[in-house]
Amino acid sequence: MHLTRRDILRSGAALGTAALASRALAAQQRYFMPHSFIERNPKAVFIRRTRVAHKMDAEAKRNEGLKLARLIFVGSDRPGIPIDNRIVLKPNATSLSPRGRSAEELFGTGTDPQFYEGLVAGMKELGLTRFTFVDSTSYASWNLRGLLDINDRLGIVTQDPERRERHLREGWETTWSVVPEGVVFKRIPHYAPVNEPGTWLLNIAKWKAHSMGLTLTVKNEQGLVAHPFTNFCGGWRSVLSASDVVKSEVIPRVEELVNGSLERHRKLGYSRYDTGGSHSNGAFLRPIEQELWAQKTCDNMSVLKTGLAIIEGIYGRDGDGFHVGTDYLTNLVMFGKDKVRVDLVGLWLGGHEPGNLHLYRIAKERGLSDTFNPWEVPVYEWTDNGPVARKLTDFPRTPLKTVYLPRDGEPTLHMLDEPFDYDRYRV
Repeated sequence: MHLTRRDILRSGAALGTAALASRALAAQQRYFMPHSFIERNPKAVFIRRTRVAHKMDAEAKRNEGLKLARLIFVGSDRPGIPIDNRIVLKPNATSLSPRGRSAEELFGTGTDPQFYEGLVAGMKELGLTRFTFVDSTSYASWNLRGLLDINDRLGIVTQDPERRERHLREGWETTWSVVPEGVVFKRIPHYAPVNEPGTWLLNIAKWKAHSMGLTLTVKNEQGLVAHPFTNFCGGWRSVLSASDVVKSEVIPRVEELVNGSLERHRKLGYSRYDTGGSHSNGAFLRPIEQELWAQKTCDNMSVLKTGLAIIEGIYGRDGDGFHVGTDYLTNLVMFGKDKVRVDLVGLWLGGHEPGNLHLYRIAKERGLSDTFNPWEVPVYEWTDNGPVARKLTDFPRTPLKTVYLPRDGEPTLHMLDEPFDYDRYRV
């Protein structure tokens, strides 16, 4: 049978109408959820290969976010996440004024804005309308990356990050959470609506190096914490010399607990507890600052329930998380329900051995994770046709050098790739 051009166009229009009708039907559902395979495999990590030819190709990055959302989020008329829930969006919104470098050179300091835009646009197709952007950085930072314009276009509420002490005391736009078995904090304040009933948290981190190793999803949630509590890497001054509102929430035995933990780890012979430290955005981070940061981060992790954790790695970045660093086109996005496991995969694919970073061992010590060994994590590639079981070694590694605790004589930018015996140190 011979098809005319009109027949072809009519057929294509019919297919397009059918696709739109399918999404429209989904938008009428009362619930949404991550794909059932993700729900059935909460300990797995999924990796999506993206196809972006240049890191500044806005349309290609937007399309990757849109396509991912269409692949991994589904509408449902069966109980799941209510469609009218408030969706808390937490990208890594760090942006910097160029200071001698082009804005393009510094684009990798935060989650790609076009990927973020595409991801949210895909979720909106399911009928979701109540989105809130939360990040403790400033409006000026968001403007540099165009995030405020994106939020305005998509109808996303942008939460104000500025807090006065009376706002915290009075609970204005703030949610306080009691830390179970805290080491540093008794309670932690988050920007509303974080941790409020009827909310669902989507963590969209960046694949980048930082003074804490690679920043990834667990650290990204530090930006949900209200000022001035959000200063996790400020060392003892951010605890013992902090404002009254912070000191009132610090556990009285904090010095005993943190110093005791540091000494215990030193005696066990873990990596880099004998180093001098590293610089981060003007701060000098020694092993004690790293220990304190990790314990604060675990306190925060213990009170947050993450719906889905994503690492955007369309392009990765090495360096210190700020001005020092270079972007590399890497074309990977990692995601899963367990943010620690997502980070372990992100660390290993970034060239590092996760056992050498203190945070993830400490998380297991505190019962916040059941592993810090990347080889215990099931890995799947999320193709256009769904998930396919893979080995971690099936994916390329990109060395993302960090400034984390350099040894004497070691370059400022270095890898944390020394061998780690996971069988010996099972914690």
